[in-house]
Amino acid sequence: MPKLVLASQSPRRQALLHSLGVDLEVVPAAIDENSVQGKTPVELAEGTAYAKARWVADRVPEGIVVAADTIVLLDSGEILGKPHDSKEAIDMLWHLSGKGHQVVTGVAIIDSGDDRMSVFHQVTRVCFRSLSQTEIERYVATGEPLDKAGAYGIQGKGALLVEKIEGCYFNVVGLPLPALGQALEDFGVSLL
Repeated sequence: MPKLVLASQSPRRQALLHSLGVDLEVVPAAIDENSVQGKTPVELAEGTAYAKARWVADRVPEGIVVAADTIVLLDSGEILGKPHDSKEAIDMLWHLSGKGHQVVTGVAIIDSGDDRMSVFHQVTRVCFRSLSQTEIERYVATGEPLDKAGAYGIQGKGALLVEKIEGCYFNVVGLPLPALGQALEDFGVSLL
């Protein structure tokens, strides 16, 4: 089976693949994510994932490179990135409280040997329950929201904020495993 290379330093993406028993090499992409352009949130997520995968594939002589980018999208169309500080995290969580939003993950796969590629995305709808000021402040005080798009991690204490999801749970964590597994089959990689 070809070597799998994850173009991400995200501990959550690494943990998801390791939970499947996948042996992989981690090579974080050194790109400026703010330089990636996209007319729509989907184009932005896919474009950023592709830029990460391309950067790593150009530097790894052999392997199947996987990259992803996850964004949180309010119904208003506003994109919530990672908060810069606790105040911004509190503001983001207020925007999410009692409402639904979309989590869009773009995924790019590139075979660095023959340059075959696949780029796709997955969307999951997440609905938050109504949160109190105290709950938001306690959650932000854990530090968990500070390195996550939308200021929450559904795989941690952030699960307590979510009322329901529609779609792939793993997509919200940062890597849509079922869709990735199917796409990797075309590259000779089986996650089963």
